[in-house]
Amino acid sequence: MTRADILERLDVLVQAFNAHDLDAVMACFSEDCELRMPRGPHPSGTPAHGRADVRRLLATRFEGLPDVHYGNAAHFADGDTGISKWTLTGTTPAGEKIEVNGCDFYTFRDGLVVAKDSYWKIVG
Repeated sequence: MTRADILERLDVLVQAFNAHDLDAVMACFSEDCELRMPRGPHPSGTPAHGRADVRRLLATRFEGLPDVHYGNAAHFADGDTGISKWTLTGTTPAGEKIEVNGCDFYTFRDGLVVAKDSYWKIVG
């Protein structure tokens, strides 16, 4: 992929996440993809492997923050790596407002995401 291809794919991903369109998000992922969510039982967060597991874990983002939105998105690319930097906002089912800065590190192969690693600032 070219740098321009990766930047375009990152924009598609942010739009799909903001539309809460899990099918469109998953259309960007390879069958053997990996995901590491920012929160979890390990220093690397919560892992998922393969499309079904990644889809299941990504669905929890929309369940935990039904109005989640990734704003102020900026994208960067080098080699097979793309980075999206954003401000996540949303409201939990309990009514708690969330606003954090974060980024996603993506690795691409043949136009598809093979790895996504997410990071959030900790507000407290």
